[in-house]
Amino acid sequence: MIYLVTGGSGFIGSHVIERLLRNGHSVINVDNFDDFYSYQIKIKNTLESIDTISDFEFSDKETDIRQLISITHSDRYSLYWQDIRDKSGLENIFRNHPIDMVIHLAALAGVRPSIERPLEYEEVNVRGTMNLWELCKDFNVKKFICASSSSVYGNNEKVPFSETDNVDNPISPYAATKKCGEVLGHVYHSLYQIDMIQLRFFTVYGPRQRPDLAIHKFANLISEGLEIPFYGDGNTARDYTYVDDIIDGIIKSVLYLESHTGIYEILNLGENQVITLSEMVKTIEDALGMTARKKILPMQPGDVTKTNADITKAKALIGYQPDTDFQNGIKKFVEWFLRKRH
Repeated sequence: MIYLVTGGSGFIGSHVIERLLRNGHSVINVDNFDDFYSYQIKIKNTLESIDTISDFEFSDKETDIRQLISITHSDRYSLYWQDIRDKSGLENIFRNHPIDMVIHLAALAGVRPSIERPLEYEEVNVRGTMNLWELCKDFNVKKFICASSSSVYGNNEKVPFSETDNVDNPISPYAATKKCGEVLGHVYHSLYQIDMIQLRFFTVYGPRQRPDLAIHKFANLISEGLEIPFYGDGNTARDYTYVDDIIDGIIKSVLYLESHTGIYEILNLGENQVITLSEMVKTIEDALGMTARKKILPMQPGDVTKTNADITKAKALIGYQPDTDFQNGIKKFVEWFLRKRH
């Protein structure tokens, strides 16, 4: 099978590509190496994902990415430095490869930045995704996995969150763009028979996690003896999901799509284990053997108070079975974090 993976040099995408290649498939990685965080991190992710050990010498962004494209190209792997907002650039990729399925993970991420840059989030997360669906229609690609988000639930009072819950009340532009993706995805499924699974990820963490996300950010700050931003009273809670469990859910969704037709489904991928902010910090402290210095701050606009995934449907439909509890997941993350620093 030939898979086009958008955002394939990012946190989740690089793990997906690693698994697909290990399973004997071919992969086209489309990533724009956005400046949201260091492109150098994405280069390292890319090299790890294709199991390439390289004494990569960094110079400037364009030179480095061109070098990366050159050294990673193989019969089963192609990397394109491509923004999904550029439909003509994407069209060249679709024209040059017989794509069996799109796994769409690229997005502008983050609740708080979306409040500051809502129009850019619409351009990437809505228009960029529609460009992909238009090309799937034009090039007869009938299988599509799309990354949604637990943020679509907003401050849902019913827990755990179920796929049948009303999600008409998002509280950030980021969440709204993900809800738009689900709604528009159904349009393309209905009009053009594109089989599709929308995956609502619940707070993914683990090796290669973006450095701006809480667990990685806190580990960095605590290890350096610096203050961590601690929003609210510590009772906000998240359903943290270890990256290996997310990858398992994505791959099982891929297999389900390959063997079924007439499919449009929305699935929660979480651990179904809720951890408060205070518990999260304590677990990182224990794993590092250090104590956090907390800077107490008010709750931030757009932040939800709690997430909790009902994963009954994912278990029944695709056989999803997460098996990494938070304590073990943080232990694995910290082991990777400490190796990376040395």
